[in-house]
Amino acid sequence: MSAPRLSIKIDVDTERGTREGVPALRRLLESRHIPATFLFSLGPDNTGRAIRRMFRPGFFQKVSRTSVVSVYGLRTLMNGVLLPGPNISRRHADIMRGVARSGFETGIHCWDHVFWQDKLHKLSRARVSEEFAKARAAYEDVFGEPARTAGAAGWQASASSLAAYDEAGLDYATDVRGDHPFYPVIEGRQFRTLQVPTTLPTLDELMGRPEYPLDMLADFLLSRLRPGYNEVFTIHAEIEGMMMVDWFAGFLDRAQSRGIEFVAQAEEAARLMEQGGVDVAELRQGEVDGRSGTMAVQGPACAKGGTA
Repeated sequence: MSAPRLSIKIDVDTERGTREGVPALRRLLESRHIPATFLFSLGPDNTGRAIRRMFRPGFFQKVSRTSVVSVYGLRTLMNGVLLPGPNISRRHADIMRGVARSGFETGIHCWDHVFWQDKLHKLSRARVSEEFAKARAAYEDVFGEPARTAGAAGWQASASSLAAYDEAGLDYATDVRGDHPFYPVIEGRQFRTLQVPTTLPTLDELMGRPEYPLDMLADFLLSRLRPGYNEVFTIHAEIEGMMMVDWFAGFLDRAQSRGIEFVAQAEEAARLMEQGGVDVAELRQGEVDGRSGTMAVQGPACAKGGTA
């Protein structure tokens, strides 16, 4: 059986993550000739408004484990509350374009990270389309071409957001926690945009837990790779690109020493669509160990039906 393959997806949530974490990750990945997909937050950084999540079950356990102030910094935690949220794509377009010039795939994470993550399921379809349209327009302003992929803030997806993806003609999306790529179905409606799920736990879901010592995390994650599968590991510019960048460098080195093949998500998605036979599965709301709140998760396979 063939060796495991691994794709790196980078969620860029904040202005600071764009300014500090993205260049560090770009340099690190370039030095090891490893492809990755950078998904950018393109509008205002309103991170401070995430304080509303304090009422979610598991929120305090997560923030105490990951040291939120160390990860984001006090300035970021005031954005959108005590300070106006800076527009990320206007302030750091050169950094974003530099990532593309280096040959990395880029895509949309969101317009307003906190708004999408906390409000998506309360929005009308028109409001969701409007929010995604703002992200698409900002992406085109930065890169001079339409986005070909998107991966939602907080793994939040709905029938309205999937419809917006179909209307935009994306090549694929990566909004979901799951097992393998699939075409999503919600309430009997099948959507056209392929979903490539995050298959591995994220570092911030594991770090700080006594059952997962930091010096064992790289081996634990690599042990989850399945022969013949393309796994997706989501990292964050604010974590692996900043306070945990040395850990991430060690993880990459360990993976390469074991012969793990790093694959660009776009290449894997194109290969799957060309060969055909991709599963159709339900997209549901569920929980993930180590993360507070609910998110889009891959459900059971279902019969292929009519597309949206």
